[in-house]
Amino acid sequence: MRLLIQSVDGNGDIRQMDKQAPFSIFSSEFKVRPDDIDMFNHVHNSTYFDYVLAARYDQMERCYGMSLEEFLKQGYGWVVRTAFVDYKRSLGLGDEFVVSTGIESINPKGCRVKFEIRNKKTNKVVCDGWFDYVMIDIQSGKSVKVSDEMIERYSI
Repeated sequence: MRLLIQSVDGNGDIRQMDKQAPFSIFSSEFKVRPDDIDMFNHVHNSTYFDYVLAARYDQMERCYGMSLEEFLKQGYGWVVRTAFVDYKRSLGLGDEFVVSTGIESINPKGCRVKFEIRNKKTNKVVCDGWFDYVMIDIQSGKSVKVSDEMIERYSI
């Protein structure tokens, strides 16, 4: 994932852009907590998924202006269909890190969200990858078409 920092917006949020995609990339900052650490004294591999999901939850409301709760009120939800993570180095207790995510593509029933996690102190990539999400109707559990309004709101 190639990220180029462009500016800090009026809310003080870091806004990043990827020249290869028409969608924005946003960042959220976190710190490794004691319950994130595994028996090898670093962040457990599955916890990186939690970090990306937490960043998306934060960014849906703060950056896109359409929170997960708004989707739920409309009767929709997002589920992960496929996930890919390329681990490069570990994080340890107390490390601060930045999770940058952005929509890479939108299809009729979902989207691909790419991500990158960087150690804030070293600025080195910890891991990167992508998640394929499918939008579902909460009542039926079946996939549904992503509306033009949703595409427009997430195409910033």
